[in-house]
Formats: sequence, structure tokens, C-alpha cells
Amino acid sequence: MANTFKVLFRGAAELASATLYTTPALTTTLISSILVTNTAATAATYTLLMNDFSIGTTVSVPANDSALLEIKQVLPAGQTLKGLASATTVIFHVSGLEIT
Repeated sequence: MANTFKVLFRGAAELASATLYTTPALTTTLISSILVTNTAATAATYTLLMNDFSIGTTVSVPANDSALLEIKQVLPAGQTLKGLASATTVIFHVSGLEIT
């Protein structure tokens, strides 16, 4: 088995639900942390879903601030992490371990 620590997603949030990461075939992924950064001068909110189940709905991030989620959650092959935010100034940084 090969274990690869990697950045699973890094980028601006969409205003509608968008897939941030899908676990590849024959792989299990351990999502270790999600950093949510709001670069705007006003508060914003974000929503995250793992395989279409909410892990945070309309969570507020203050202006020019970040929130760190150290979640240690497993995503089997084909499952997804999705996200959206109230503004495109919200940035998602998702890190984890792919096990093949």
C-alpha cells in the first residue's frame, strides 16, 4: 500500500455547491484538515458536505480571518467533498492522505 500526503483542494469557493475532491478508484482518503480563509473585509459563511452529508452548514468566518477544521474523516473510493460559500473571497485549503 502506498500512502501519499497531499493537498486535495486549494482554491476559491463557489456560490453554489461544487465538488472540491473525489476519492479516486481503488483509493481511500483520510481528510486530515480543512482551512477556510475569508479574505474579505466583511464576514462570510461556508457549507461543507462529505458524500452529501453536512459537516458544517452556513458556518460564519469573520472578516479577514480563518477557521481550521481538524476532522480526520475517511472518504472511500468515489465519495466526494463538496463546498460552497456566501462569497468567492472564501478560500478552501484541504489536506489529507491518499491510501492506495
